[in-house]
Amino acid sequence: MTSTDTMTSTDTTESDLTSPERAASPRWTRQRQAIEDYLASCADFRTAQQIHDHLQQEGAGVSLPTVYRTLQQLAETGQVDQVRTGDAQTAYRRCLMTGHHHHLICRRCQTAVEVPGPDIQDWAAQVARDHGFSAVGHDLELYGVCADCSARGAPESPAGPAR
Repeated sequence: MTSTDTMTSTDTTESDLTSPERAASPRWTRQRQAIEDYLASCADFRTAQQIHDHLQQEGAGVSLPTVYRTLQQLAETGQVDQVRTGDAQTAYRRCLMTGHHHHLICRRCQTAVEVPGPDIQDWAAQVARDHGFSAVGHDLELYGVCADCSARGAPESPAGPAR
């Protein structure tokens, strides 16, 4: 996926990112607002470079380091989700689900569905106990082909399992 790919809008607004999180977040700037507004308009994951490229095209005047710094802050406060792409980049999307969850991502169109994670947490904890480990964490993303792509026979993404 490139920075020129079509975005899918959601029914949410920029205020979804701005309630209690705004008060607890670092300095509020027009650059941060531009990044959050763009994330609120995207239904799929975007890399920092894709976000920066879009904002540059819109004339927002946001530097790439500011994009990275803002995304990191949003990730730390749970306002955005992060996934690793097939080319080892991190991609971000506004978090739609509260609590621990994972993502099921289509290898063809990159559509992502958030799925609850309690069963996986329980399984990881049991595996850790069985092997004498403690303080275990995990990162898990599931990849497959969505129903729409299966029906269309769409080709798989050349970049592999993720953008």
